[in-house]
Amino acid sequence: MSSETAKRASAGAFGDMFTPKLVTILREGYGLASFRADALAGLTVAIVALPLSMAIAIGSGAKPEHGLIAAVVGGFIVSALGGSRFQIGGPAGAFIVLVASVIERHGYQGFLAATIMAGFLLLALGYLQLGAFVKYIPQPVMTGFTAGIALIIFAAEIKDFFGLALDHEPGPLIAKLQALWGAAATINPAATAVGAGALALILALRRFAPRFPGLLAAVALSAFAAFALDLPVETIGTKFGGVPGGLPAPALPDVSPAMLADLLPAALAIALLGGMESLLSAVVADGMTGRRHRSNCELVAQGWANIGSALFGGLCVTGTIARTATNIRAHAHGPVAGMMHAVFLLAFMMLAAPLANWIPLAALAAVLAVVAWNMVERDHIRAVMRGDRAEAAVLVATFLLTAFHDLTVGIGVGVAIGALLFMHRMANLVEVSAHVSLLQPDEADAATATRKPYLADAGEAGRDVIVFRIAGPFFFGAASQVAGALESIERPPRAYVLDLSAVPLADETGAHALAAFTAKARRAGARVFAAGASRSLLRRLLRAGLDRRQITYVARIDDALLRIRRDDLPPSKPS
Repeated sequence: MSSETAKRASAGAFGDMFTPKLVTILREGYGLASFRADALAGLTVAIVALPLSMAIAIGSGAKPEHGLIAAVVGGFIVSALGGSRFQIGGPAGAFIVLVASVIERHGYQGFLAATIMAGFLLLALGYLQLGAFVKYIPQPVMTGFTAGIALIIFAAEIKDFFGLALDHEPGPLIAKLQALWGAAATINPAATAVGAGALALILALRRFAPRFPGLLAAVALSAFAAFALDLPVETIGTKFGGVPGGLPAPALPDVSPAMLADLLPAALAIALLGGMESLLSAVVADGMTGRRHRSNCELVAQGWANIGSALFGGLCVTGTIARTATNIRAHAHGPVAGMMHAVFLLAFMMLAAPLANWIPLAALAAVLAVVAWNMVERDHIRAVMRGDRAEAAVLVATFLLTAFHDLTVGIGVGVAIGALLFMHRMANLVEVSAHVSLLQPDEADAATATRKPYLADAGEAGRDVIVFRIAGPFFFGAASQVAGALESIERPPRAYVLDLSAVPLADETGAHALAAFTAKARRAGARVFAAGASRSLLRRLLRAGLDRRQITYVARIDDALLRIRRDDLPPSKPS
């Protein structure tokens, strides 16, 4: 293949990697029947997303319209540019704690700036083709993290659910619970009744009519009750002044350039959490449909979606598992369903904004309580806790740090512990076995005799060659173990043969451990052969200084034994 052809092929592969699934659908042929299916699925998802978007925004310390804007603008961009056929983008419950923390520290304008920065970080992750690496988060870490977030969300909804009178609600969980307990005497019976009724209706409809939009029904009936009975409960209208009937004009956040450096950690957290959540949602969608998403294209879409949402004043955006699953179950054909979901939400804002004034906050608290409960992966938690104790420790540590300290610390420590656990297990997979070869005298055919060498135990006298077989990844975690085994021979032989055919990879530490062993063997007068090294492993060893003057590279052990016999190596020096 010529260099020009290779360049064109590479450019074509790059273009395919970032081609939105919408383009793929249109190329396949998109007719009226497909549009009908997508429009119906989009309406179904919009009905679910309407109360969720407002509830998530309020739970995050923002206004309800900020959640709706994110679902409209961000949701449209995610579907139009994304690498998944069925992904639904919008505000997510997993972001509630992070968003609330950023808003509390930097204000809403600071949060918008952090979201735009996160969007550019996601663009960089996507265009640098790092989508696969974002998914390398241990499942116990994600499970513990989401469980910790769920607990925080649930605790944050207690105030609105019971209508408690609390001037300031602390952020840390323990302080929050103490403040809520201190305000227990201010319970509002009407708000409690609305919240309990909405929760009971959601659970009942989920049990007996799972296809019915239970969240929307509970919120709508609660709003009707608050209006008809003039209930003394706090509503969207009394707290936020209502919901606007359309999208605002786009604008850049009002922050100083000096503030951007302070916002970088928040932007990084939003980008990483958004990337992980969206790719996890895309993987779930693949499992439900048998399709395959384009992870880097999906990250690029998430980047543009977050930039677009923040410019219009909306919350940060990610792929949402529950709404994506709803989209699939509603028989969506492709990304047009997600785009229609955004269009329907915008229509709801324009036509029904005045009705949102009567939605009780207690009803939205019930919605978020259900969201929090659904976030907890109870089956997986039980499986991990009954299984490997080390993975259980990772899950528990991530959960406790997320819930009671800081979510970024929780997921960071969880990933670090998970990585250490993985390296420990990989190091234990490395095996070093030693055999002693007693080179046989000439028989009928010397070549045949040496190709079937006699292998004896290491303690047998008269040894000439020791063959070491190293199996497994030879990295820094296993370097000391392998080095110790290589140096355990008391009296050096005439030659060492290192069978590296079962070593898939080696890092610099492993390569330098072999270099140190080779130098010591050569000082003792022993020759060192390396058999069966792969091309990548050979390059790594050569970079570490193990050139052909230091070590003899052969294809097989038999070839090394033939060379030793042919060269009639002298006995090695005593160590």
